[in-house]
Amino acid sequence: MSTARSNKPVTADDIMTEVGAREAVEALHAPPPPEAEWDSEPTPLSARWMRPAFPVDALPSWVADQVAGVAESTQTPADLAGAVALAALSAAAGGRVVVQARPGWVEPVNIYTVVAMPPGSRKSAVFAAMTRPLLHAEKQLADAARVDIANAELAIRVAHARTERAARAAENAANEEARTSALAEAADAAAEEADLSVPPLPRLVADDVTPEAAASLLAEQGGRLAVLSAEGGIFGTLGGRYSGGTSNLEVFLKGHAGDLLRVDRKGRPAEHVERPALTLGLAVQPEVLRDIARMPGFRGRGLLARILYALPTSTVGRRKIAPPPVPDDITDTYDARLQSLVASFAGQGEPHSWSLDRQADELLRQFEAELEPQLGEHGALAHLTDWASKLAGASVRLAGLLHLADHMHTGWSHPIDAGTLNAAIRIGRYYLSHALAVFDNVMSADPVVDDARYLLDWITRNVHAGWFSRRDMFTSVHSSRFAKVTDLEAGLSLLEQHGYIRRHDESPTARGGRPSVGYLVHPTVAPAKPAEPAEPFDQER
Repeated sequence: MSTARSNKPVTADDIMTEVGAREAVEALHAPPPPEAEWDSEPTPLSARWMRPAFPVDALPSWVADQVAGVAESTQTPADLAGAVALAALSAAAGGRVVVQARPGWVEPVNIYTVVAMPPGSRKSAVFAAMTRPLLHAEKQLADAARVDIANAELAIRVAHARTERAARAAENAANEEARTSALAEAADAAAEEADLSVPPLPRLVADDVTPEAAASLLAEQGGRLAVLSAEGGIFGTLGGRYSGGTSNLEVFLKGHAGDLLRVDRKGRPAEHVERPALTLGLAVQPEVLRDIARMPGFRGRGLLARILYALPTSTVGRRKIAPPPVPDDITDTYDARLQSLVASFAGQGEPHSWSLDRQADELLRQFEAELEPQLGEHGALAHLTDWASKLAGASVRLAGLLHLADHMHTGWSHPIDAGTLNAAIRIGRYYLSHALAVFDNVMSADPVVDDARYLLDWITRNVHAGWFSRRDMFTSVHSSRFAKVTDLEAGLSLLEQHGYIRRHDESPTARGGRPSVGYLVHPTVAPAKPAEPAEPFDQER
């Protein structure tokens, strides 16, 4: 009896009647014959969006020079330094500037930015270079405030001592007239003491704060605060890491929109922050984006729609060794100008308001008209309406930051022009492309698509013979995500529908029992290597 393999497809009946038990298993599980053909290329699980590079030239020259220099010296994508630069401008001006796009439409200029990059991408070095001026400015403000703080503390002690003296005089008064006079003086002193307060030490930047701490800092810092970090721990905190899994997003929702925020603090009366302006600038690992997409309320309540995402291509493995540092004159200019911006807004109460000139207003209307049809039920951005519907407003905010940075000494009385708004829209389009990639290819609201991507990645990395068994896959990926072998079925089925894999014939194993299931893999996903003698598969359990 010949055991030579023919080009005819092998069925279970053929195997069990024409060859022995061992040969049956080998015939079933050996790599597919080279004649096996696929009708077409696999259909992508979702659109793979192009991710353009950050438009550095859209930034004012002194910011662009620093971004390009830091990107070169750290060998990182310019996206990271560019996003942190925008967050730094937001931190400097947040809460002190608004843009009136048109009557009834006012945008504050604080923004939320998140850059997703893999480990080892030198995120901390970029953050240090781009935010250093903010920390220097914060220290200078704090040093200058210490005298005022000391004077306020002294005035409170003096007023308190006066109150105590008047109270004792009232207690020891020889007659009613003296008692009445002493009580009146005590009341005046107590009122004076109540009116006095110690100003807080100025604070611009926080790291992984709780929502409660962020609210308190906003209240004491006049409504502005920046959360800047090369990590994404703040998302876990917002998701309820320290509150039993209950998310607390209120501060970060209102801190972006500028809505009235009520702050309740123990032992003190409730405070109201009329126009909170919170800045968020983070660099996280891509896995963090997948996590926050699943956190209750993050998308439903609109937090994810407020973030400008960047998903740059990693430079790891392609970096120059010992690149030149950023030239001193570039760093000095960046540091000095950013610190000057911080100082110019220190102590300012009512925010400064800018408007758009006529050409800029027309450009904004054109951009809105371009976006609007895409937001409809059948539009290209229908699945991203929550985020994309805020893009025009985000572009206005970016225009305010660019105008501020480009005209920091001359632009206070000038409206935002079309050139500045066009630069902001270019940055907005960049963020739109990256948001599509993040929501469609990283976050993936559909868990079946997410599972299919996970399994496809496993196939790409582990399959080298043009086929695999479901049992081997389950053994490798078994986790809380795939607790049972049946948990693989939805993802595998979707991969079949898209043409990445094809179900292999089922047949009992040599020892009998339930069939062992295998899949052929499209050659563009896992090209088959030359066939080697196959070991029999164990019975699938």
